[in-house]
Amino acid sequence: MKFHEIKLPYTIHCAIPAALLATCLVILAVVILQDDSEPLLPSLVADGDSGSANLSCNIFKGEWVPDPGAPCYTAETCPVIHGHYDCLRYGRPDLGFIRWRWRPAGCELPHLDPARFLRAARGRSMAFVGDSLARNQMHSLVCLLARAETPSPWTNAAGHAFRFRRHRFTVASFWSPFLVHAAEADPDGPARSGAGLWSLHLDEPDAGWAARASEFDYVVVSAGSWFFRPSVFHERGHLVGCNACLAPNVTDLTLRYPLRKAFRTALRAAAAAGAPPGRRRARTVVVGTVSPSHYENGTWNEDGDCARTRPLARGEWEVNAVEKEMHAIQVEEFAAARREAKGKGAARMLLLDATEAMAQRPDAHPGKYRLWQPDRFNVSRDCLHWCLPGAMDACNDMLLHMLLH
Repeated sequence: MKFHEIKLPYTIHCAIPAALLATCLVILAVVILQDDSEPLLPSLVADGDSGSANLSCNIFKGEWVPDPGAPCYTAETCPVIHGHYDCLRYGRPDLGFIRWRWRPAGCELPHLDPARFLRAARGRSMAFVGDSLARNQMHSLVCLLARAETPSPWTNAAGHAFRFRRHRFTVASFWSPFLVHAAEADPDGPARSGAGLWSLHLDEPDAGWAARASEFDYVVVSAGSWFFRPSVFHERGHLVGCNACLAPNVTDLTLRYPLRKAFRTALRAAAAAGAPPGRRRARTVVVGTVSPSHYENGTWNEDGDCARTRPLARGEWEVNAVEKEMHAIQVEEFAAARREAKGKGAARMLLLDATEAMAQRPDAHPGKYRLWQPDRFNVSRDCLHWCLPGAMDACNDMLLHMLLH
């Protein structure tokens, strides 16, 4: 009698007669389909430490090409576009910035398929942790998915969240611009700084998101721009230095020190949170790299603007020296966190390295075409955030490709 050996879930092996093989496979299929305890979005097959989506193509190297079918959504079809990103509603006259798609060198990156994403993510949850750029990406994702199902605000999370009820999928954002425990120590801040002074506890993850991380299957961590603000640093309860605090007898460690320490603390906390309830596998932590600004002819708090109307070619826009260092620090801390997570069997770590792609889009910022709130925001031209719809949507194309590949 001929026997066939098959692998069942949970690493059980059985040898069965050939005549019963078909029956066993049917039972196996039913078991797998009924098992709702495993994430349906597999992890990325990484190419070294680059986080590229397959072994033959790095999706983070490429160019922007015309996309006559864009945009995928508008403010009329998406209910959640924030006024800071809704450039068309606030009078932007040209539409060229929405008619481009990202094409990696050597392969194609399809637009996010909302129906496919929601089917794969049924019963799952995703959190975006970080600053307003993290929220910018979260709103982009909600708008893209809204083409398949209308989202509804969700009040059962500490952060800003939406629920796709039919697919039981939740996406949330947690406001945490420094990723670690932070408090504004002086609203006026150092002289001539134009910003308040912050107190950062670099070895303490921000409890606002860290206490909830274990509830989410996918956690996307990104931050950077707030580290330019004057701040003082604490570790183990002791003052260790500052950035632009202008305080006597306090060492200025620049923004590089807190950025590295904060990412190290945050990634360890996200990876160590354990598997979400009812799951056997650990969560997936996605690390987003710095999003470059495009101020020209001045700085953010003076006369800087971003008035270009077309993408640039690769290498045509030089990311400034500080942003280059920030990017390098984030990549290094990601690599260290991934090694540590592998050693402990903790979370899967993926790198969403869209810095180079976004550097080529000086045309895709709100500029002056944004909600203006002079009582809260003293920036007249926004060349940091991204119009929606627009270039940020490509980051979610990359995200889905990484998770589904």
